[in-house]
Amino acid sequence: MELHNLKPAKGSVKSKSQRRGRGEASGNGGTAGRGHKGAKSRSGYSRKLGFEGGQMPLQRRLPKFGFTNPNRVEYQTINLDKIQELIDDKKVSDKLSIDDLIELNLINKNKPLKVLGSGELKSKVDVSANKFSKSAEKAILAAGGKIETI
Repeated sequence: MELHNLKPAKGSVKSKSQRRGRGEASGNGGTAGRGHKGAKSRSGYSRKLGFEGGQMPLQRRLPKFGFTNPNRVEYQTINLDKIQELIDDKKVSDKLSIDDLIELNLINKNKPLKVLGSGELKSKVDVSANKFSKSAEKAILAAGGKIETI
């Protein structure tokens, strides 16, 4: 390869698009290819999201339903099998707190934590969290551990 036979990659160079609206002789004078009148012909036009040409938009045609509770508390969850995995990997000893999980980047510090009962817990561990499911509570106590609700 030498300087005289260098070429750009195929398809990377496009011909410059025509300048529009620069006089009648250009072939695009007058309306510059925008047609006559209407919102699309005007400068500064941008179509609103969901605009259907003046027809009643879909989001306004459909009925409203349901209810969103403004006081809903959204919990972060961790399952028993994940706790057992942490114990097996020696990332957690016999006590597990929210701070430990935040340190391991498993949960966010801004939301409360709920322990769920999916999986099996074989080791004795003391768990402190904001909430426990009934099955998680049973499993932790059956393994010889303690639960502490914060």
